[in-house]
Amino acid sequence: MSNDRSIIVDSLGVGVATGAYGISFGALATASGLTIWQACVLSLLTFTGASQFAFIGIIASGGAPMTGAFTGILLGTRNLFYGLTLAPRLALRRRHRVGAGHLVIDESTAMAITRSTTRHTRLGFFVTGVSIFILWNVMTLIGAVAGATLGDPRAWGLDAAVGAAFLALLWPRLTSAFLRLVALLAAAIAIGAVPAVPSGMPIIVGGLIAVSLGVVWQRRMQT
Repeated sequence: MSNDRSIIVDSLGVGVATGAYGISFGALATASGLTIWQACVLSLLTFTGASQFAFIGIIASGGAPMTGAFTGILLGTRNLFYGLTLAPRLALRRRHRVGAGHLVIDESTAMAITRSTTRHTRLGFFVTGVSIFILWNVMTLIGAVAGATLGDPRAWGLDAAVGAAFLALLWPRLTSAFLRLVALLAAAIAIGAVPAVPSGMPIIVGGLIAVSLGVVWQRRMQT
């Protein structure tokens, strides 16, 4: 039971630290042109910070919503690989998998994947995922209400804050030299594409390169 308590405490700590960051998304989302309810629905249904910040970043820069949505989906594909890894470890019944799938994010995966038993895997996964989901959405609402009162995001420097927030979420995931190299390559390609493609497209081009390299690397690791 002491091990259970340790897992719960650690998972709640991650949940509070990550979920509280939702206030930044809410404020930036409404300051970038979304309504309060749009920001809240985006957090409820998307529930993956990198994709959400990428979406509002494209919207804030004048890109098309469909471009932002495609970019968000592209960035969210990593959760598919997380799910494939977690599924046999969680060993959930089919009727529980849909709800659990919505909680598959970086943090819940990290708190579950290192556990030695199915019970502890589930405990780390669900305590982390549920706590982040609840707090992220509550803080999104609070931030969205605050952001709606700020007006033009450029007057407050929030147009630059979108990119900074996205980078803050991305950087801790770059845990190896290969990942950092892929990120730098994708960023260079995206910057180079800016004069040649419509607003919002450079990040898609860079993202496609990053995902392609990641898939190739993962296949080589499995062989």
